[in-house]
Amino acid sequence: MRNKRLRDLRKMPHRKDAEKSVEDIVRELKQVSNPSAGYREQSLKKHGLICAKCGREFEFKDRHLLTVHHKDGNSRNNPPDGSNWENLCVYCHEDEHSRGLLGDYFRADE
Repeated sequence: MRNKRLRDLRKMPHRKDAEKSVEDIVRELKQVSNPSAGYREQSLKKHGLICAKCGREFEFKDRHLLTVHHKDGNSRNNPPDGSNWENLCVYCHEDEHSRGLLGDYFRADE
């Protein structure tokens, strides 16, 4: 019985962890589950708030409409120089990813 209590005590959060806000805990969990999630902010800073395809410029308040496209299609390839990223608005990003599907569709008819 004593060993079980000791195990339970080890599982309890440390006092430092218990003082964290919910927002801090959520942020930490997101970083652990997706360590490369910061690439979006890096790309926005590096390439600016502009769509690389249509040239639409965005302001800070509507930057949520700007996404990061991985040029090689590998979302885990996030070099610090940003060479695999391009900022695309949601419309151009959708268009970029649907091009392959459309090509496959037309090739199937041949």
